[in-house]
Amino acid sequence: MLSMETLSSSRFETPIGPLRVVSSDKGLAYLELPHQNGRGLAGWMKTHAPEAKLLDRRASNDAVIDQILEYTEGRRRAFEIDLDLRATPFQRAVYEHVVKIGYGRTLAYADIAEALGQPKAVRAVGAANGANPIPIVIPC
Repeated sequence: MLSMETLSSSRFETPIGPLRVVSSDKGLAYLELPHQNGRGLAGWMKTHAPEAKLLDRRASNDAVIDQILEYTEGRRRAFEIDLDLRATPFQRAVYEHVVKIGYGRTLAYADIAEALGQPKAVRAVGAANGANPIPIVIPC
């Protein structure tokens, strides 16, 4: 019998507003921004963790929360946390490229599509960025 997955959820205040992180045993899986639109956590869970139980457990997210706070306070530029990235292979390729963009730098979706060897995939790159479940940690 398969055991039900348990995810740990924590809300906390930051200089940019209230955030919520959701982690699995593997690492950070979801980060909810303030005033986030779209399907939010419920939509993400329906797609990526439909059988999971969500528990409010701050202790299991302390390292993640500490690093996000340091980042939003301007004291950190890179994250050193495990991720549980639930995404398609194309989305993963986009996120792996985006995460390498230096702090404070930007790239156009066309540049990312070109770097992935799929120059016509500009809209798909934009859609992947829009579906990013871990903004801030994986920049949008």
